[in-house]
Amino acid sequence: MKKKFLYGVLLGIALTGTILFAADHIDAPAVTGSNSASLGTDITDLYAFQSPADNSKMVFVINTQGLLSPSSTAGAQFPSNAMYELNIDNTGDNVEDLVIQCLVKNNKLRVYGPVAPATTGLSSTVKTDGMMTEATVTAYGATAPSLGMKNGIQVFAGPRDDPFFFDLVSYQGVLNGMQSSFNNPGSDTFAGTNVMSIVVEVPKSMLGSATSINVWAESKIK
Repeated sequence: MKKKFLYGVLLGIALTGTILFAADHIDAPAVTGSNSASLGTDITDLYAFQSPADNSKMVFVINTQGLLSPSSTAGAQFPSNAMYELNIDNTGDNVEDLVIQCLVKNNKLRVYGPVAPATTGLSSTVKTDGMMTEATVTAYGATAPSLGMKNGIQVFAGPRDDPFFFDLVSYQGVLNGMQSSFNNPGSDTFAGTNVMSIVVEVPKSMLGSATSINVWAESKIK
């Protein structure tokens, strides 16, 4: 069994060209802790969108370990005692009907599912009897990503430039009454920093027959 460690924001998304995301950078020390395992389970972003290359597929992205400098990215790793779980509600009751479970061990990403969960809620059991897709974790600076493909599913794990744009200086200026609005263009506070990403592309046919789904991500430790 695994227990919930940290969770992302619930997203509702139509299975079309819409892209939705939730972001949560720089959590409090009481949440992230100071050890590598805690930092490794800190989710910064969740993205869900239709594949731009194939509209019959959905892409899910879980980003972790925000604000990695280029010098620290090479040593960043996914903790071996953690599971990153994508929860998919396709009936509209905000309870997961399917899960996609992602684990990294021995520099290999293993993705199980989509599969019905053994239990719902805060605890999970790894569904190793379901479909499994595997990929080697892509190293920092690699010239090409290492992708795993099976049964129409494609997966990736490794460092990536943080795609989330946030103008912290203008945000603080607006809050403090020093400026009335954001600048256009703004200044990206996260420019030059990296995240550790897990990406899963799945055929829509594996997500049920609903025209829209709710999606949320969790990281769980043993």
